Amino acid sequence: MSKRWMTEETLNALPAGYRVREMGQSGPNPRASAKRAQSSQHATPPALPPSVAPAAPKPTALERMQAKGRLPKGEMNATEKRYAALLDQRRMAGEVLWWKFEAIKLELAPNTSLTVDFAVMLACGTFEMHDVKGSKAIYADDAKVKMKIAANEFPFVFRVAYPIPKAQGGGWNIEPVRD
Repeated sequence: MSKRWMTEETLNALPAGYRVREMGQSGPNPRASAKRAQSSQHATPPALPPSVAPAAPKPTALERMQAKGRLPKGEMNATEKRYAALLDQRRMAGEVLWWKFEAIKLELAPNTSLTVDFAVMLACGTFEMHDVKGSKAIYADDAKVKMKIAANEFPFVFRVAYPIPKAQGGGWNIEPVRD
């Protein structure tokens, strides 16, 4: 038996003219004639009373954050573009020899991989993997676990970068990934 989104009382309180049928059951004649179909296109159906219309649930914080979806592979979001500009500045200053966006995919386990945002070669020869997040609040648990596993499995230095709000002076907070 399927769950109803309306109670019996609400169904009985519907104004005259509303027809209710069970899900999956078609009306008496599912193939309406062309004349009837044309006339029904111009008629506006009566609106549900406000008490009957189901209220849409408010999106959660995670749903609001993910509302735009993911960008295509190889395309940077605004935060990643700002971090790329920082890496370019560091390269001009001689601190960074080379960097590449989403260049390396690390296989952590069967059907589990990690593509770190930036592979960075420092002037001292250290190879680092930098992951950029919009803030600490949106750094998901599964991403944290993947970064910790990768830090234990691979001989690279793993770091997570968060932008510091302009109200607090701006810049970047770059933290190492620890066990």
